[in-house]
Amino acid sequence: MSNTPPNDAPALNINADLPFQNNTVPAMLEPDHSFCFSCHKGISCFNDCCKQADVTLTPYDIIRMKRKLGIDSSEFLKQYTVPVQLDAHLPGIKLKTSDAGACLLVTEEGCSVYGDHPTACRYYPIGLMNMKKQDEKDEEQHYFKVKEPHCKGHDESKAQTIAEYRVAQGVPEYDDMNHSWYQIVLKKRSTGPTVGMPSDTSLQFFFMCSYDVDRFRRFVMSDSFKKTYDLTADTYAMLADSDEALLRFGFDLQKQVLFAEDSIPLKAGAGEQRMRERKEVWELRQKAEIARYQAEQEQREREVTDGD
Repeated sequence: MSNTPPNDAPALNINADLPFQNNTVPAMLEPDHSFCFSCHKGISCFNDCCKQADVTLTPYDIIRMKRKLGIDSSEFLKQYTVPVQLDAHLPGIKLKTSDAGACLLVTEEGCSVYGDHPTACRYYPIGLMNMKKQDEKDEEQHYFKVKEPHCKGHDESKAQTIAEYRVAQGVPEYDDMNHSWYQIVLKKRSTGPTVGMPSDTSLQFFFMCSYDVDRFRRFVMSDSFKKTYDLTADTYAMLADSDEALLRFGFDLQKQVLFAEDSIPLKAGAGEQRMRERKEVWELRQKAEIARYQAEQEQREREVTDGD
């Protein structure tokens, strides 16, 4: 199911991509809103959500699930995800499903990665909506309730507020880890359509930093990176050891690269060196393109001459 705000609302609704599509515009709820809900093995609809899954993943989801499965992030992305498009033309990912629509990680006993399951699954039947008004500095968080015919959890008598439910489901840790990423996506959207499509390079950079943490680690540990950024040996040791630290570092690096925010120190002269290297690469590419064009023209002229 995917509840989305009206088209003119500058919102990012990452955590609401859940099963059973409909076009309902959700009513905004506050953290003290009380509701009744419980999901457990004894309920008649147990696993129904997972058998018709449409779950958008966040960066921290990838870290938790790939560690649970004992594989690296690149392998997790290959085996368990499919690409989608987020707001602002940014690449996103969803959990891959079977031909019947079932999550590949569900068993008859329930979720095989439970305890490390995705943010959206933790929130269900509550959705999180991050919104940023055009002229405001900070974003707003709102919640809404997802009530679908198949789900019998709403008939349970267990009452709690949204704030209490979030804590019980372990959501605050996930939201805290993903917070800077939400800001990046919202900021990309707020730039508006007049800026144009992001370059392929910037989209690939966003994807690597956001989702493929193990490939990003190899990038950060490379000699060329170390020649550019002025980080301490302790910082590199932390980034080598901690997925969480590396993810937060990746968000800061994205803000610097994509939005020119001064978040990570450069080595003296590194900026000018990078500009020179980029100019040299651009000039080589330009020369190669001219040479290719000239070769094509000469080939056409030979074909015309041979035809005569």
